[in-house]
Amino acid sequence: MTPAPLAARLSIPGGPLFFPVTAYGPDGSVDLDTYRTHVRRGVEAGAAAVFACCGTGEFHALTPEEYEACVRAAVEAAQGRVPVVAGAGYGTALAVRYARLAEGAGADGLLAMPPYLVLAGQEGLLRHYREVAAATGLPVIVYQRDNAVFTPETVVELARTEGVIGLKDGLGDLDLMQRIVSAVRTDFPGEFLYFNGLPTAEQTQVAYRALGVTLYSSAVFCFAPEIALAFYRALEAGDDATVHRLLDGFYRPFVELRAQGRGYAVALVKAGVRLRGLDVGEVRPPLHEPGEDHVKQLAQVIERGHALLEQDPEETK
Repeated sequence: MTPAPLAARLSIPGGPLFFPVTAYGPDGSVDLDTYRTHVRRGVEAGAAAVFACCGTGEFHALTPEEYEACVRAAVEAAQGRVPVVAGAGYGTALAVRYARLAEGAGADGLLAMPPYLVLAGQEGLLRHYREVAAATGLPVIVYQRDNAVFTPETVVELARTEGVIGLKDGLGDLDLMQRIVSAVRTDFPGEFLYFNGLPTAEQTQVAYRALGVTLYSSAVFCFAPEIALAFYRALEAGDDATVHRLLDGFYRPFVELRAQGRGYAVALVKAGVRLRGLDVGEVRPPLHEPGEDHVKQLAQVIERGHALLEQDPEETK
């Protein structure tokens, strides 16, 4: 797939972007059959794209061999119905290796995550992502967060880089994002995509939409696709009553529970998938499982979210 078709497919998603968890068996090894089931169910539930082996998918915990197998399994499960974008990261040499593995496994694009550990300057970051983009024919979305934070001028240069089609923001600095959007709009003549990549992005998506950022990742879609879809459709339709009802009654309680433990942006999501009846196993170290009480609270939050879907909007007025 060339950059233009992928960018076009992502520009008109029609649903949330699905970041599946990676399934492990009882012995801790990757369970590809369960993973395929998880991805297939997400696609059938209405996901607009599958982002395999990214943050929610524990990219950091996978060997190159496991990574390649998972990306290939995601491609098989998606069956071309939606694009599959694979995570790639670490230092430049390893990021290039993962990018090539993803290309060989049939992925449609890459989410280029921050380089490992180092605090690099803008010149070095730009060179890193340009080398990743040049390594394959896959379109690249650059992920801004942690140690990969860009000036508006650098994002303009990324937009001019062949193969780079967008920026996913996991930083949450709305002032910086406004300046980035403005600079690219002013100095780059082509189309460039923006994604809200904050944990539980629905919580901040109303603000991001005001900047023109309509695409967002949805970890909630992993375990409660009905809620994630209802929220997405309400946003698209301008149904503020439903948006506010779900934010107040489901997303805010979920985010507050997520804040109770480090790594819960992944571990709590994986627990949610298990609560819905698919045994995707536990998270790998250094992440840890949520406590029993937190899992019970999660079940209550999910139950409340589904109840809200049945609630008459007039009742909230």
